[in-house]
Amino acid sequence: MYSLKARAVASPKATSRSDLPAQRRRHMRPSFFHMRPAALCIICVLLIGLMAVLYLSQVGQVVASNHQLQEIRSEQAALKRQNQDLVDTLAREQSPDYIAEQAQKIGLGPVDPKNLWILKVSHLQEIDKANQPIQP
Repeated sequence: MYSLKARAVASPKATSRSDLPAQRRRHMRPSFFHMRPAALCIICVLLIGLMAVLYLSQVGQVVASNHQLQEIRSEQAALKRQNQDLVDTLAREQSPDYIAEQAQKIGLGPVDPKNLWILKVSHLQEIDKANQPIQP
């Protein structure tokens, strides 16, 4: 190895190619290798604390999203029940028995064929709307 004086005097051409990577490694060493153990411990504790805060933040977001998802699912179930109730109501109100019952409540009833009046209108002609001219 060279002494410090020999390095200062030696020209760049005098150094061999195998010494260049070693010199680069010396200059590129991270600064935390030169730290004392106390400073290194403090930095490690700070990094662990930062990771814990980030983890807890993510957990909080997951819990909030889970709560929203449960609310949406319960709302969906309520809407499905309401839809089924409306479908049942519609089917019941369209049934002939329900219609007949409601007609009797308002005073309508079946017609007696003997009491029917039939009107016959003579000289009726069917109107063809397709061929009829438009009147102003």
